[in-house]
Amino acid sequence: MASVHSLTLHAPAKLNLFLHLVGRRADGYHLLQSVFQLIDWCDTLHLKRISENEICRVNPIPGVLPQDDLVVRAANLLKDFCKVDYGVEIDLQKEIPMGAGMGGGSSDAASTLIGLNALWNLHLSTEALCSLGLKLGADVPFFIFGKNAFIEGIGGKIEAISLPTLYFLVIFPNRGIATASIFQDPELTRDHSQITIDSFLASPGSYQSNDCQAVAMRICPEVKQALDWITQAVPDAQPRMSGSGSSVFTVLEPNTDIATLENLLQNLPEGWVGRVVRGLNKNPAYNLISSK
Repeated sequence: MASVHSLTLHAPAKLNLFLHLVGRRADGYHLLQSVFQLIDWCDTLHLKRISENEICRVNPIPGVLPQDDLVVRAANLLKDFCKVDYGVEIDLQKEIPMGAGMGGGSSDAASTLIGLNALWNLHLSTEALCSLGLKLGADVPFFIFGKNAFIEGIGGKIEAISLPTLYFLVIFPNRGIATASIFQDPELTRDHSQITIDSFLASPGSYQSNDCQAVAMRICPEVKQALDWITQAVPDAQPRMSGSGSSVFTVLEPNTDIATLENLLQNLPEGWVGRVVRGLNKNPAYNLISSK
């Protein structure tokens, strides 16, 4: 790939099909179990290799400082680790809402590492990229791993899982929730019984709870409002929150009238964002769209 000087990658969001908190380590990190489902709600990342020895961020996100920008941090981390002596121009087009519990920032960081590994001809293994990604956030290794997965521990134990291709209704009620505010809450339940990957596969419909949801609804009333909206719009829906919120979702039955549902989404409360999305089996960041 020596002749490739630019790449365009799609960085997908994820949904937590369930989220159980099963303990807490002495250092404060929470132990969890979850199934992460990739979806086709994506940010778009443009990377252009440059001869200057610097990381250039084009069109930065308003209000986000460079030192807090995960794509800049990812690029600098990889550059320092591999002692790269040239640079990159990064342009990120955001579609995934920030603070939505769908892993947008982590996915952007993962796609940056995946893309620069190719663009800079570094040839690092997936395992090496995952180790670097963990320095940026607990969810980053999952997106580098690139497949739907059963997640355990603090997020680092990742086992591929085969999921049927489903459609989901996802709603972001225009208010993000800081993950720390959820996990530091004294009322958070942290003693969920552990399950096995086999028990989930045998009866996935039995595992649809999110242990962060009750705290999130108290901190952010919009979460409950979004859950109620789905319940009214989709008969027999079993909506729940993704991650630490505030986005909520439900699985759509095969006979769902998607056109009618998308018309209903035009009448969401002001500022809310809703989409019908499809589950993915692989992170599309690995389908490198290149230009010479």
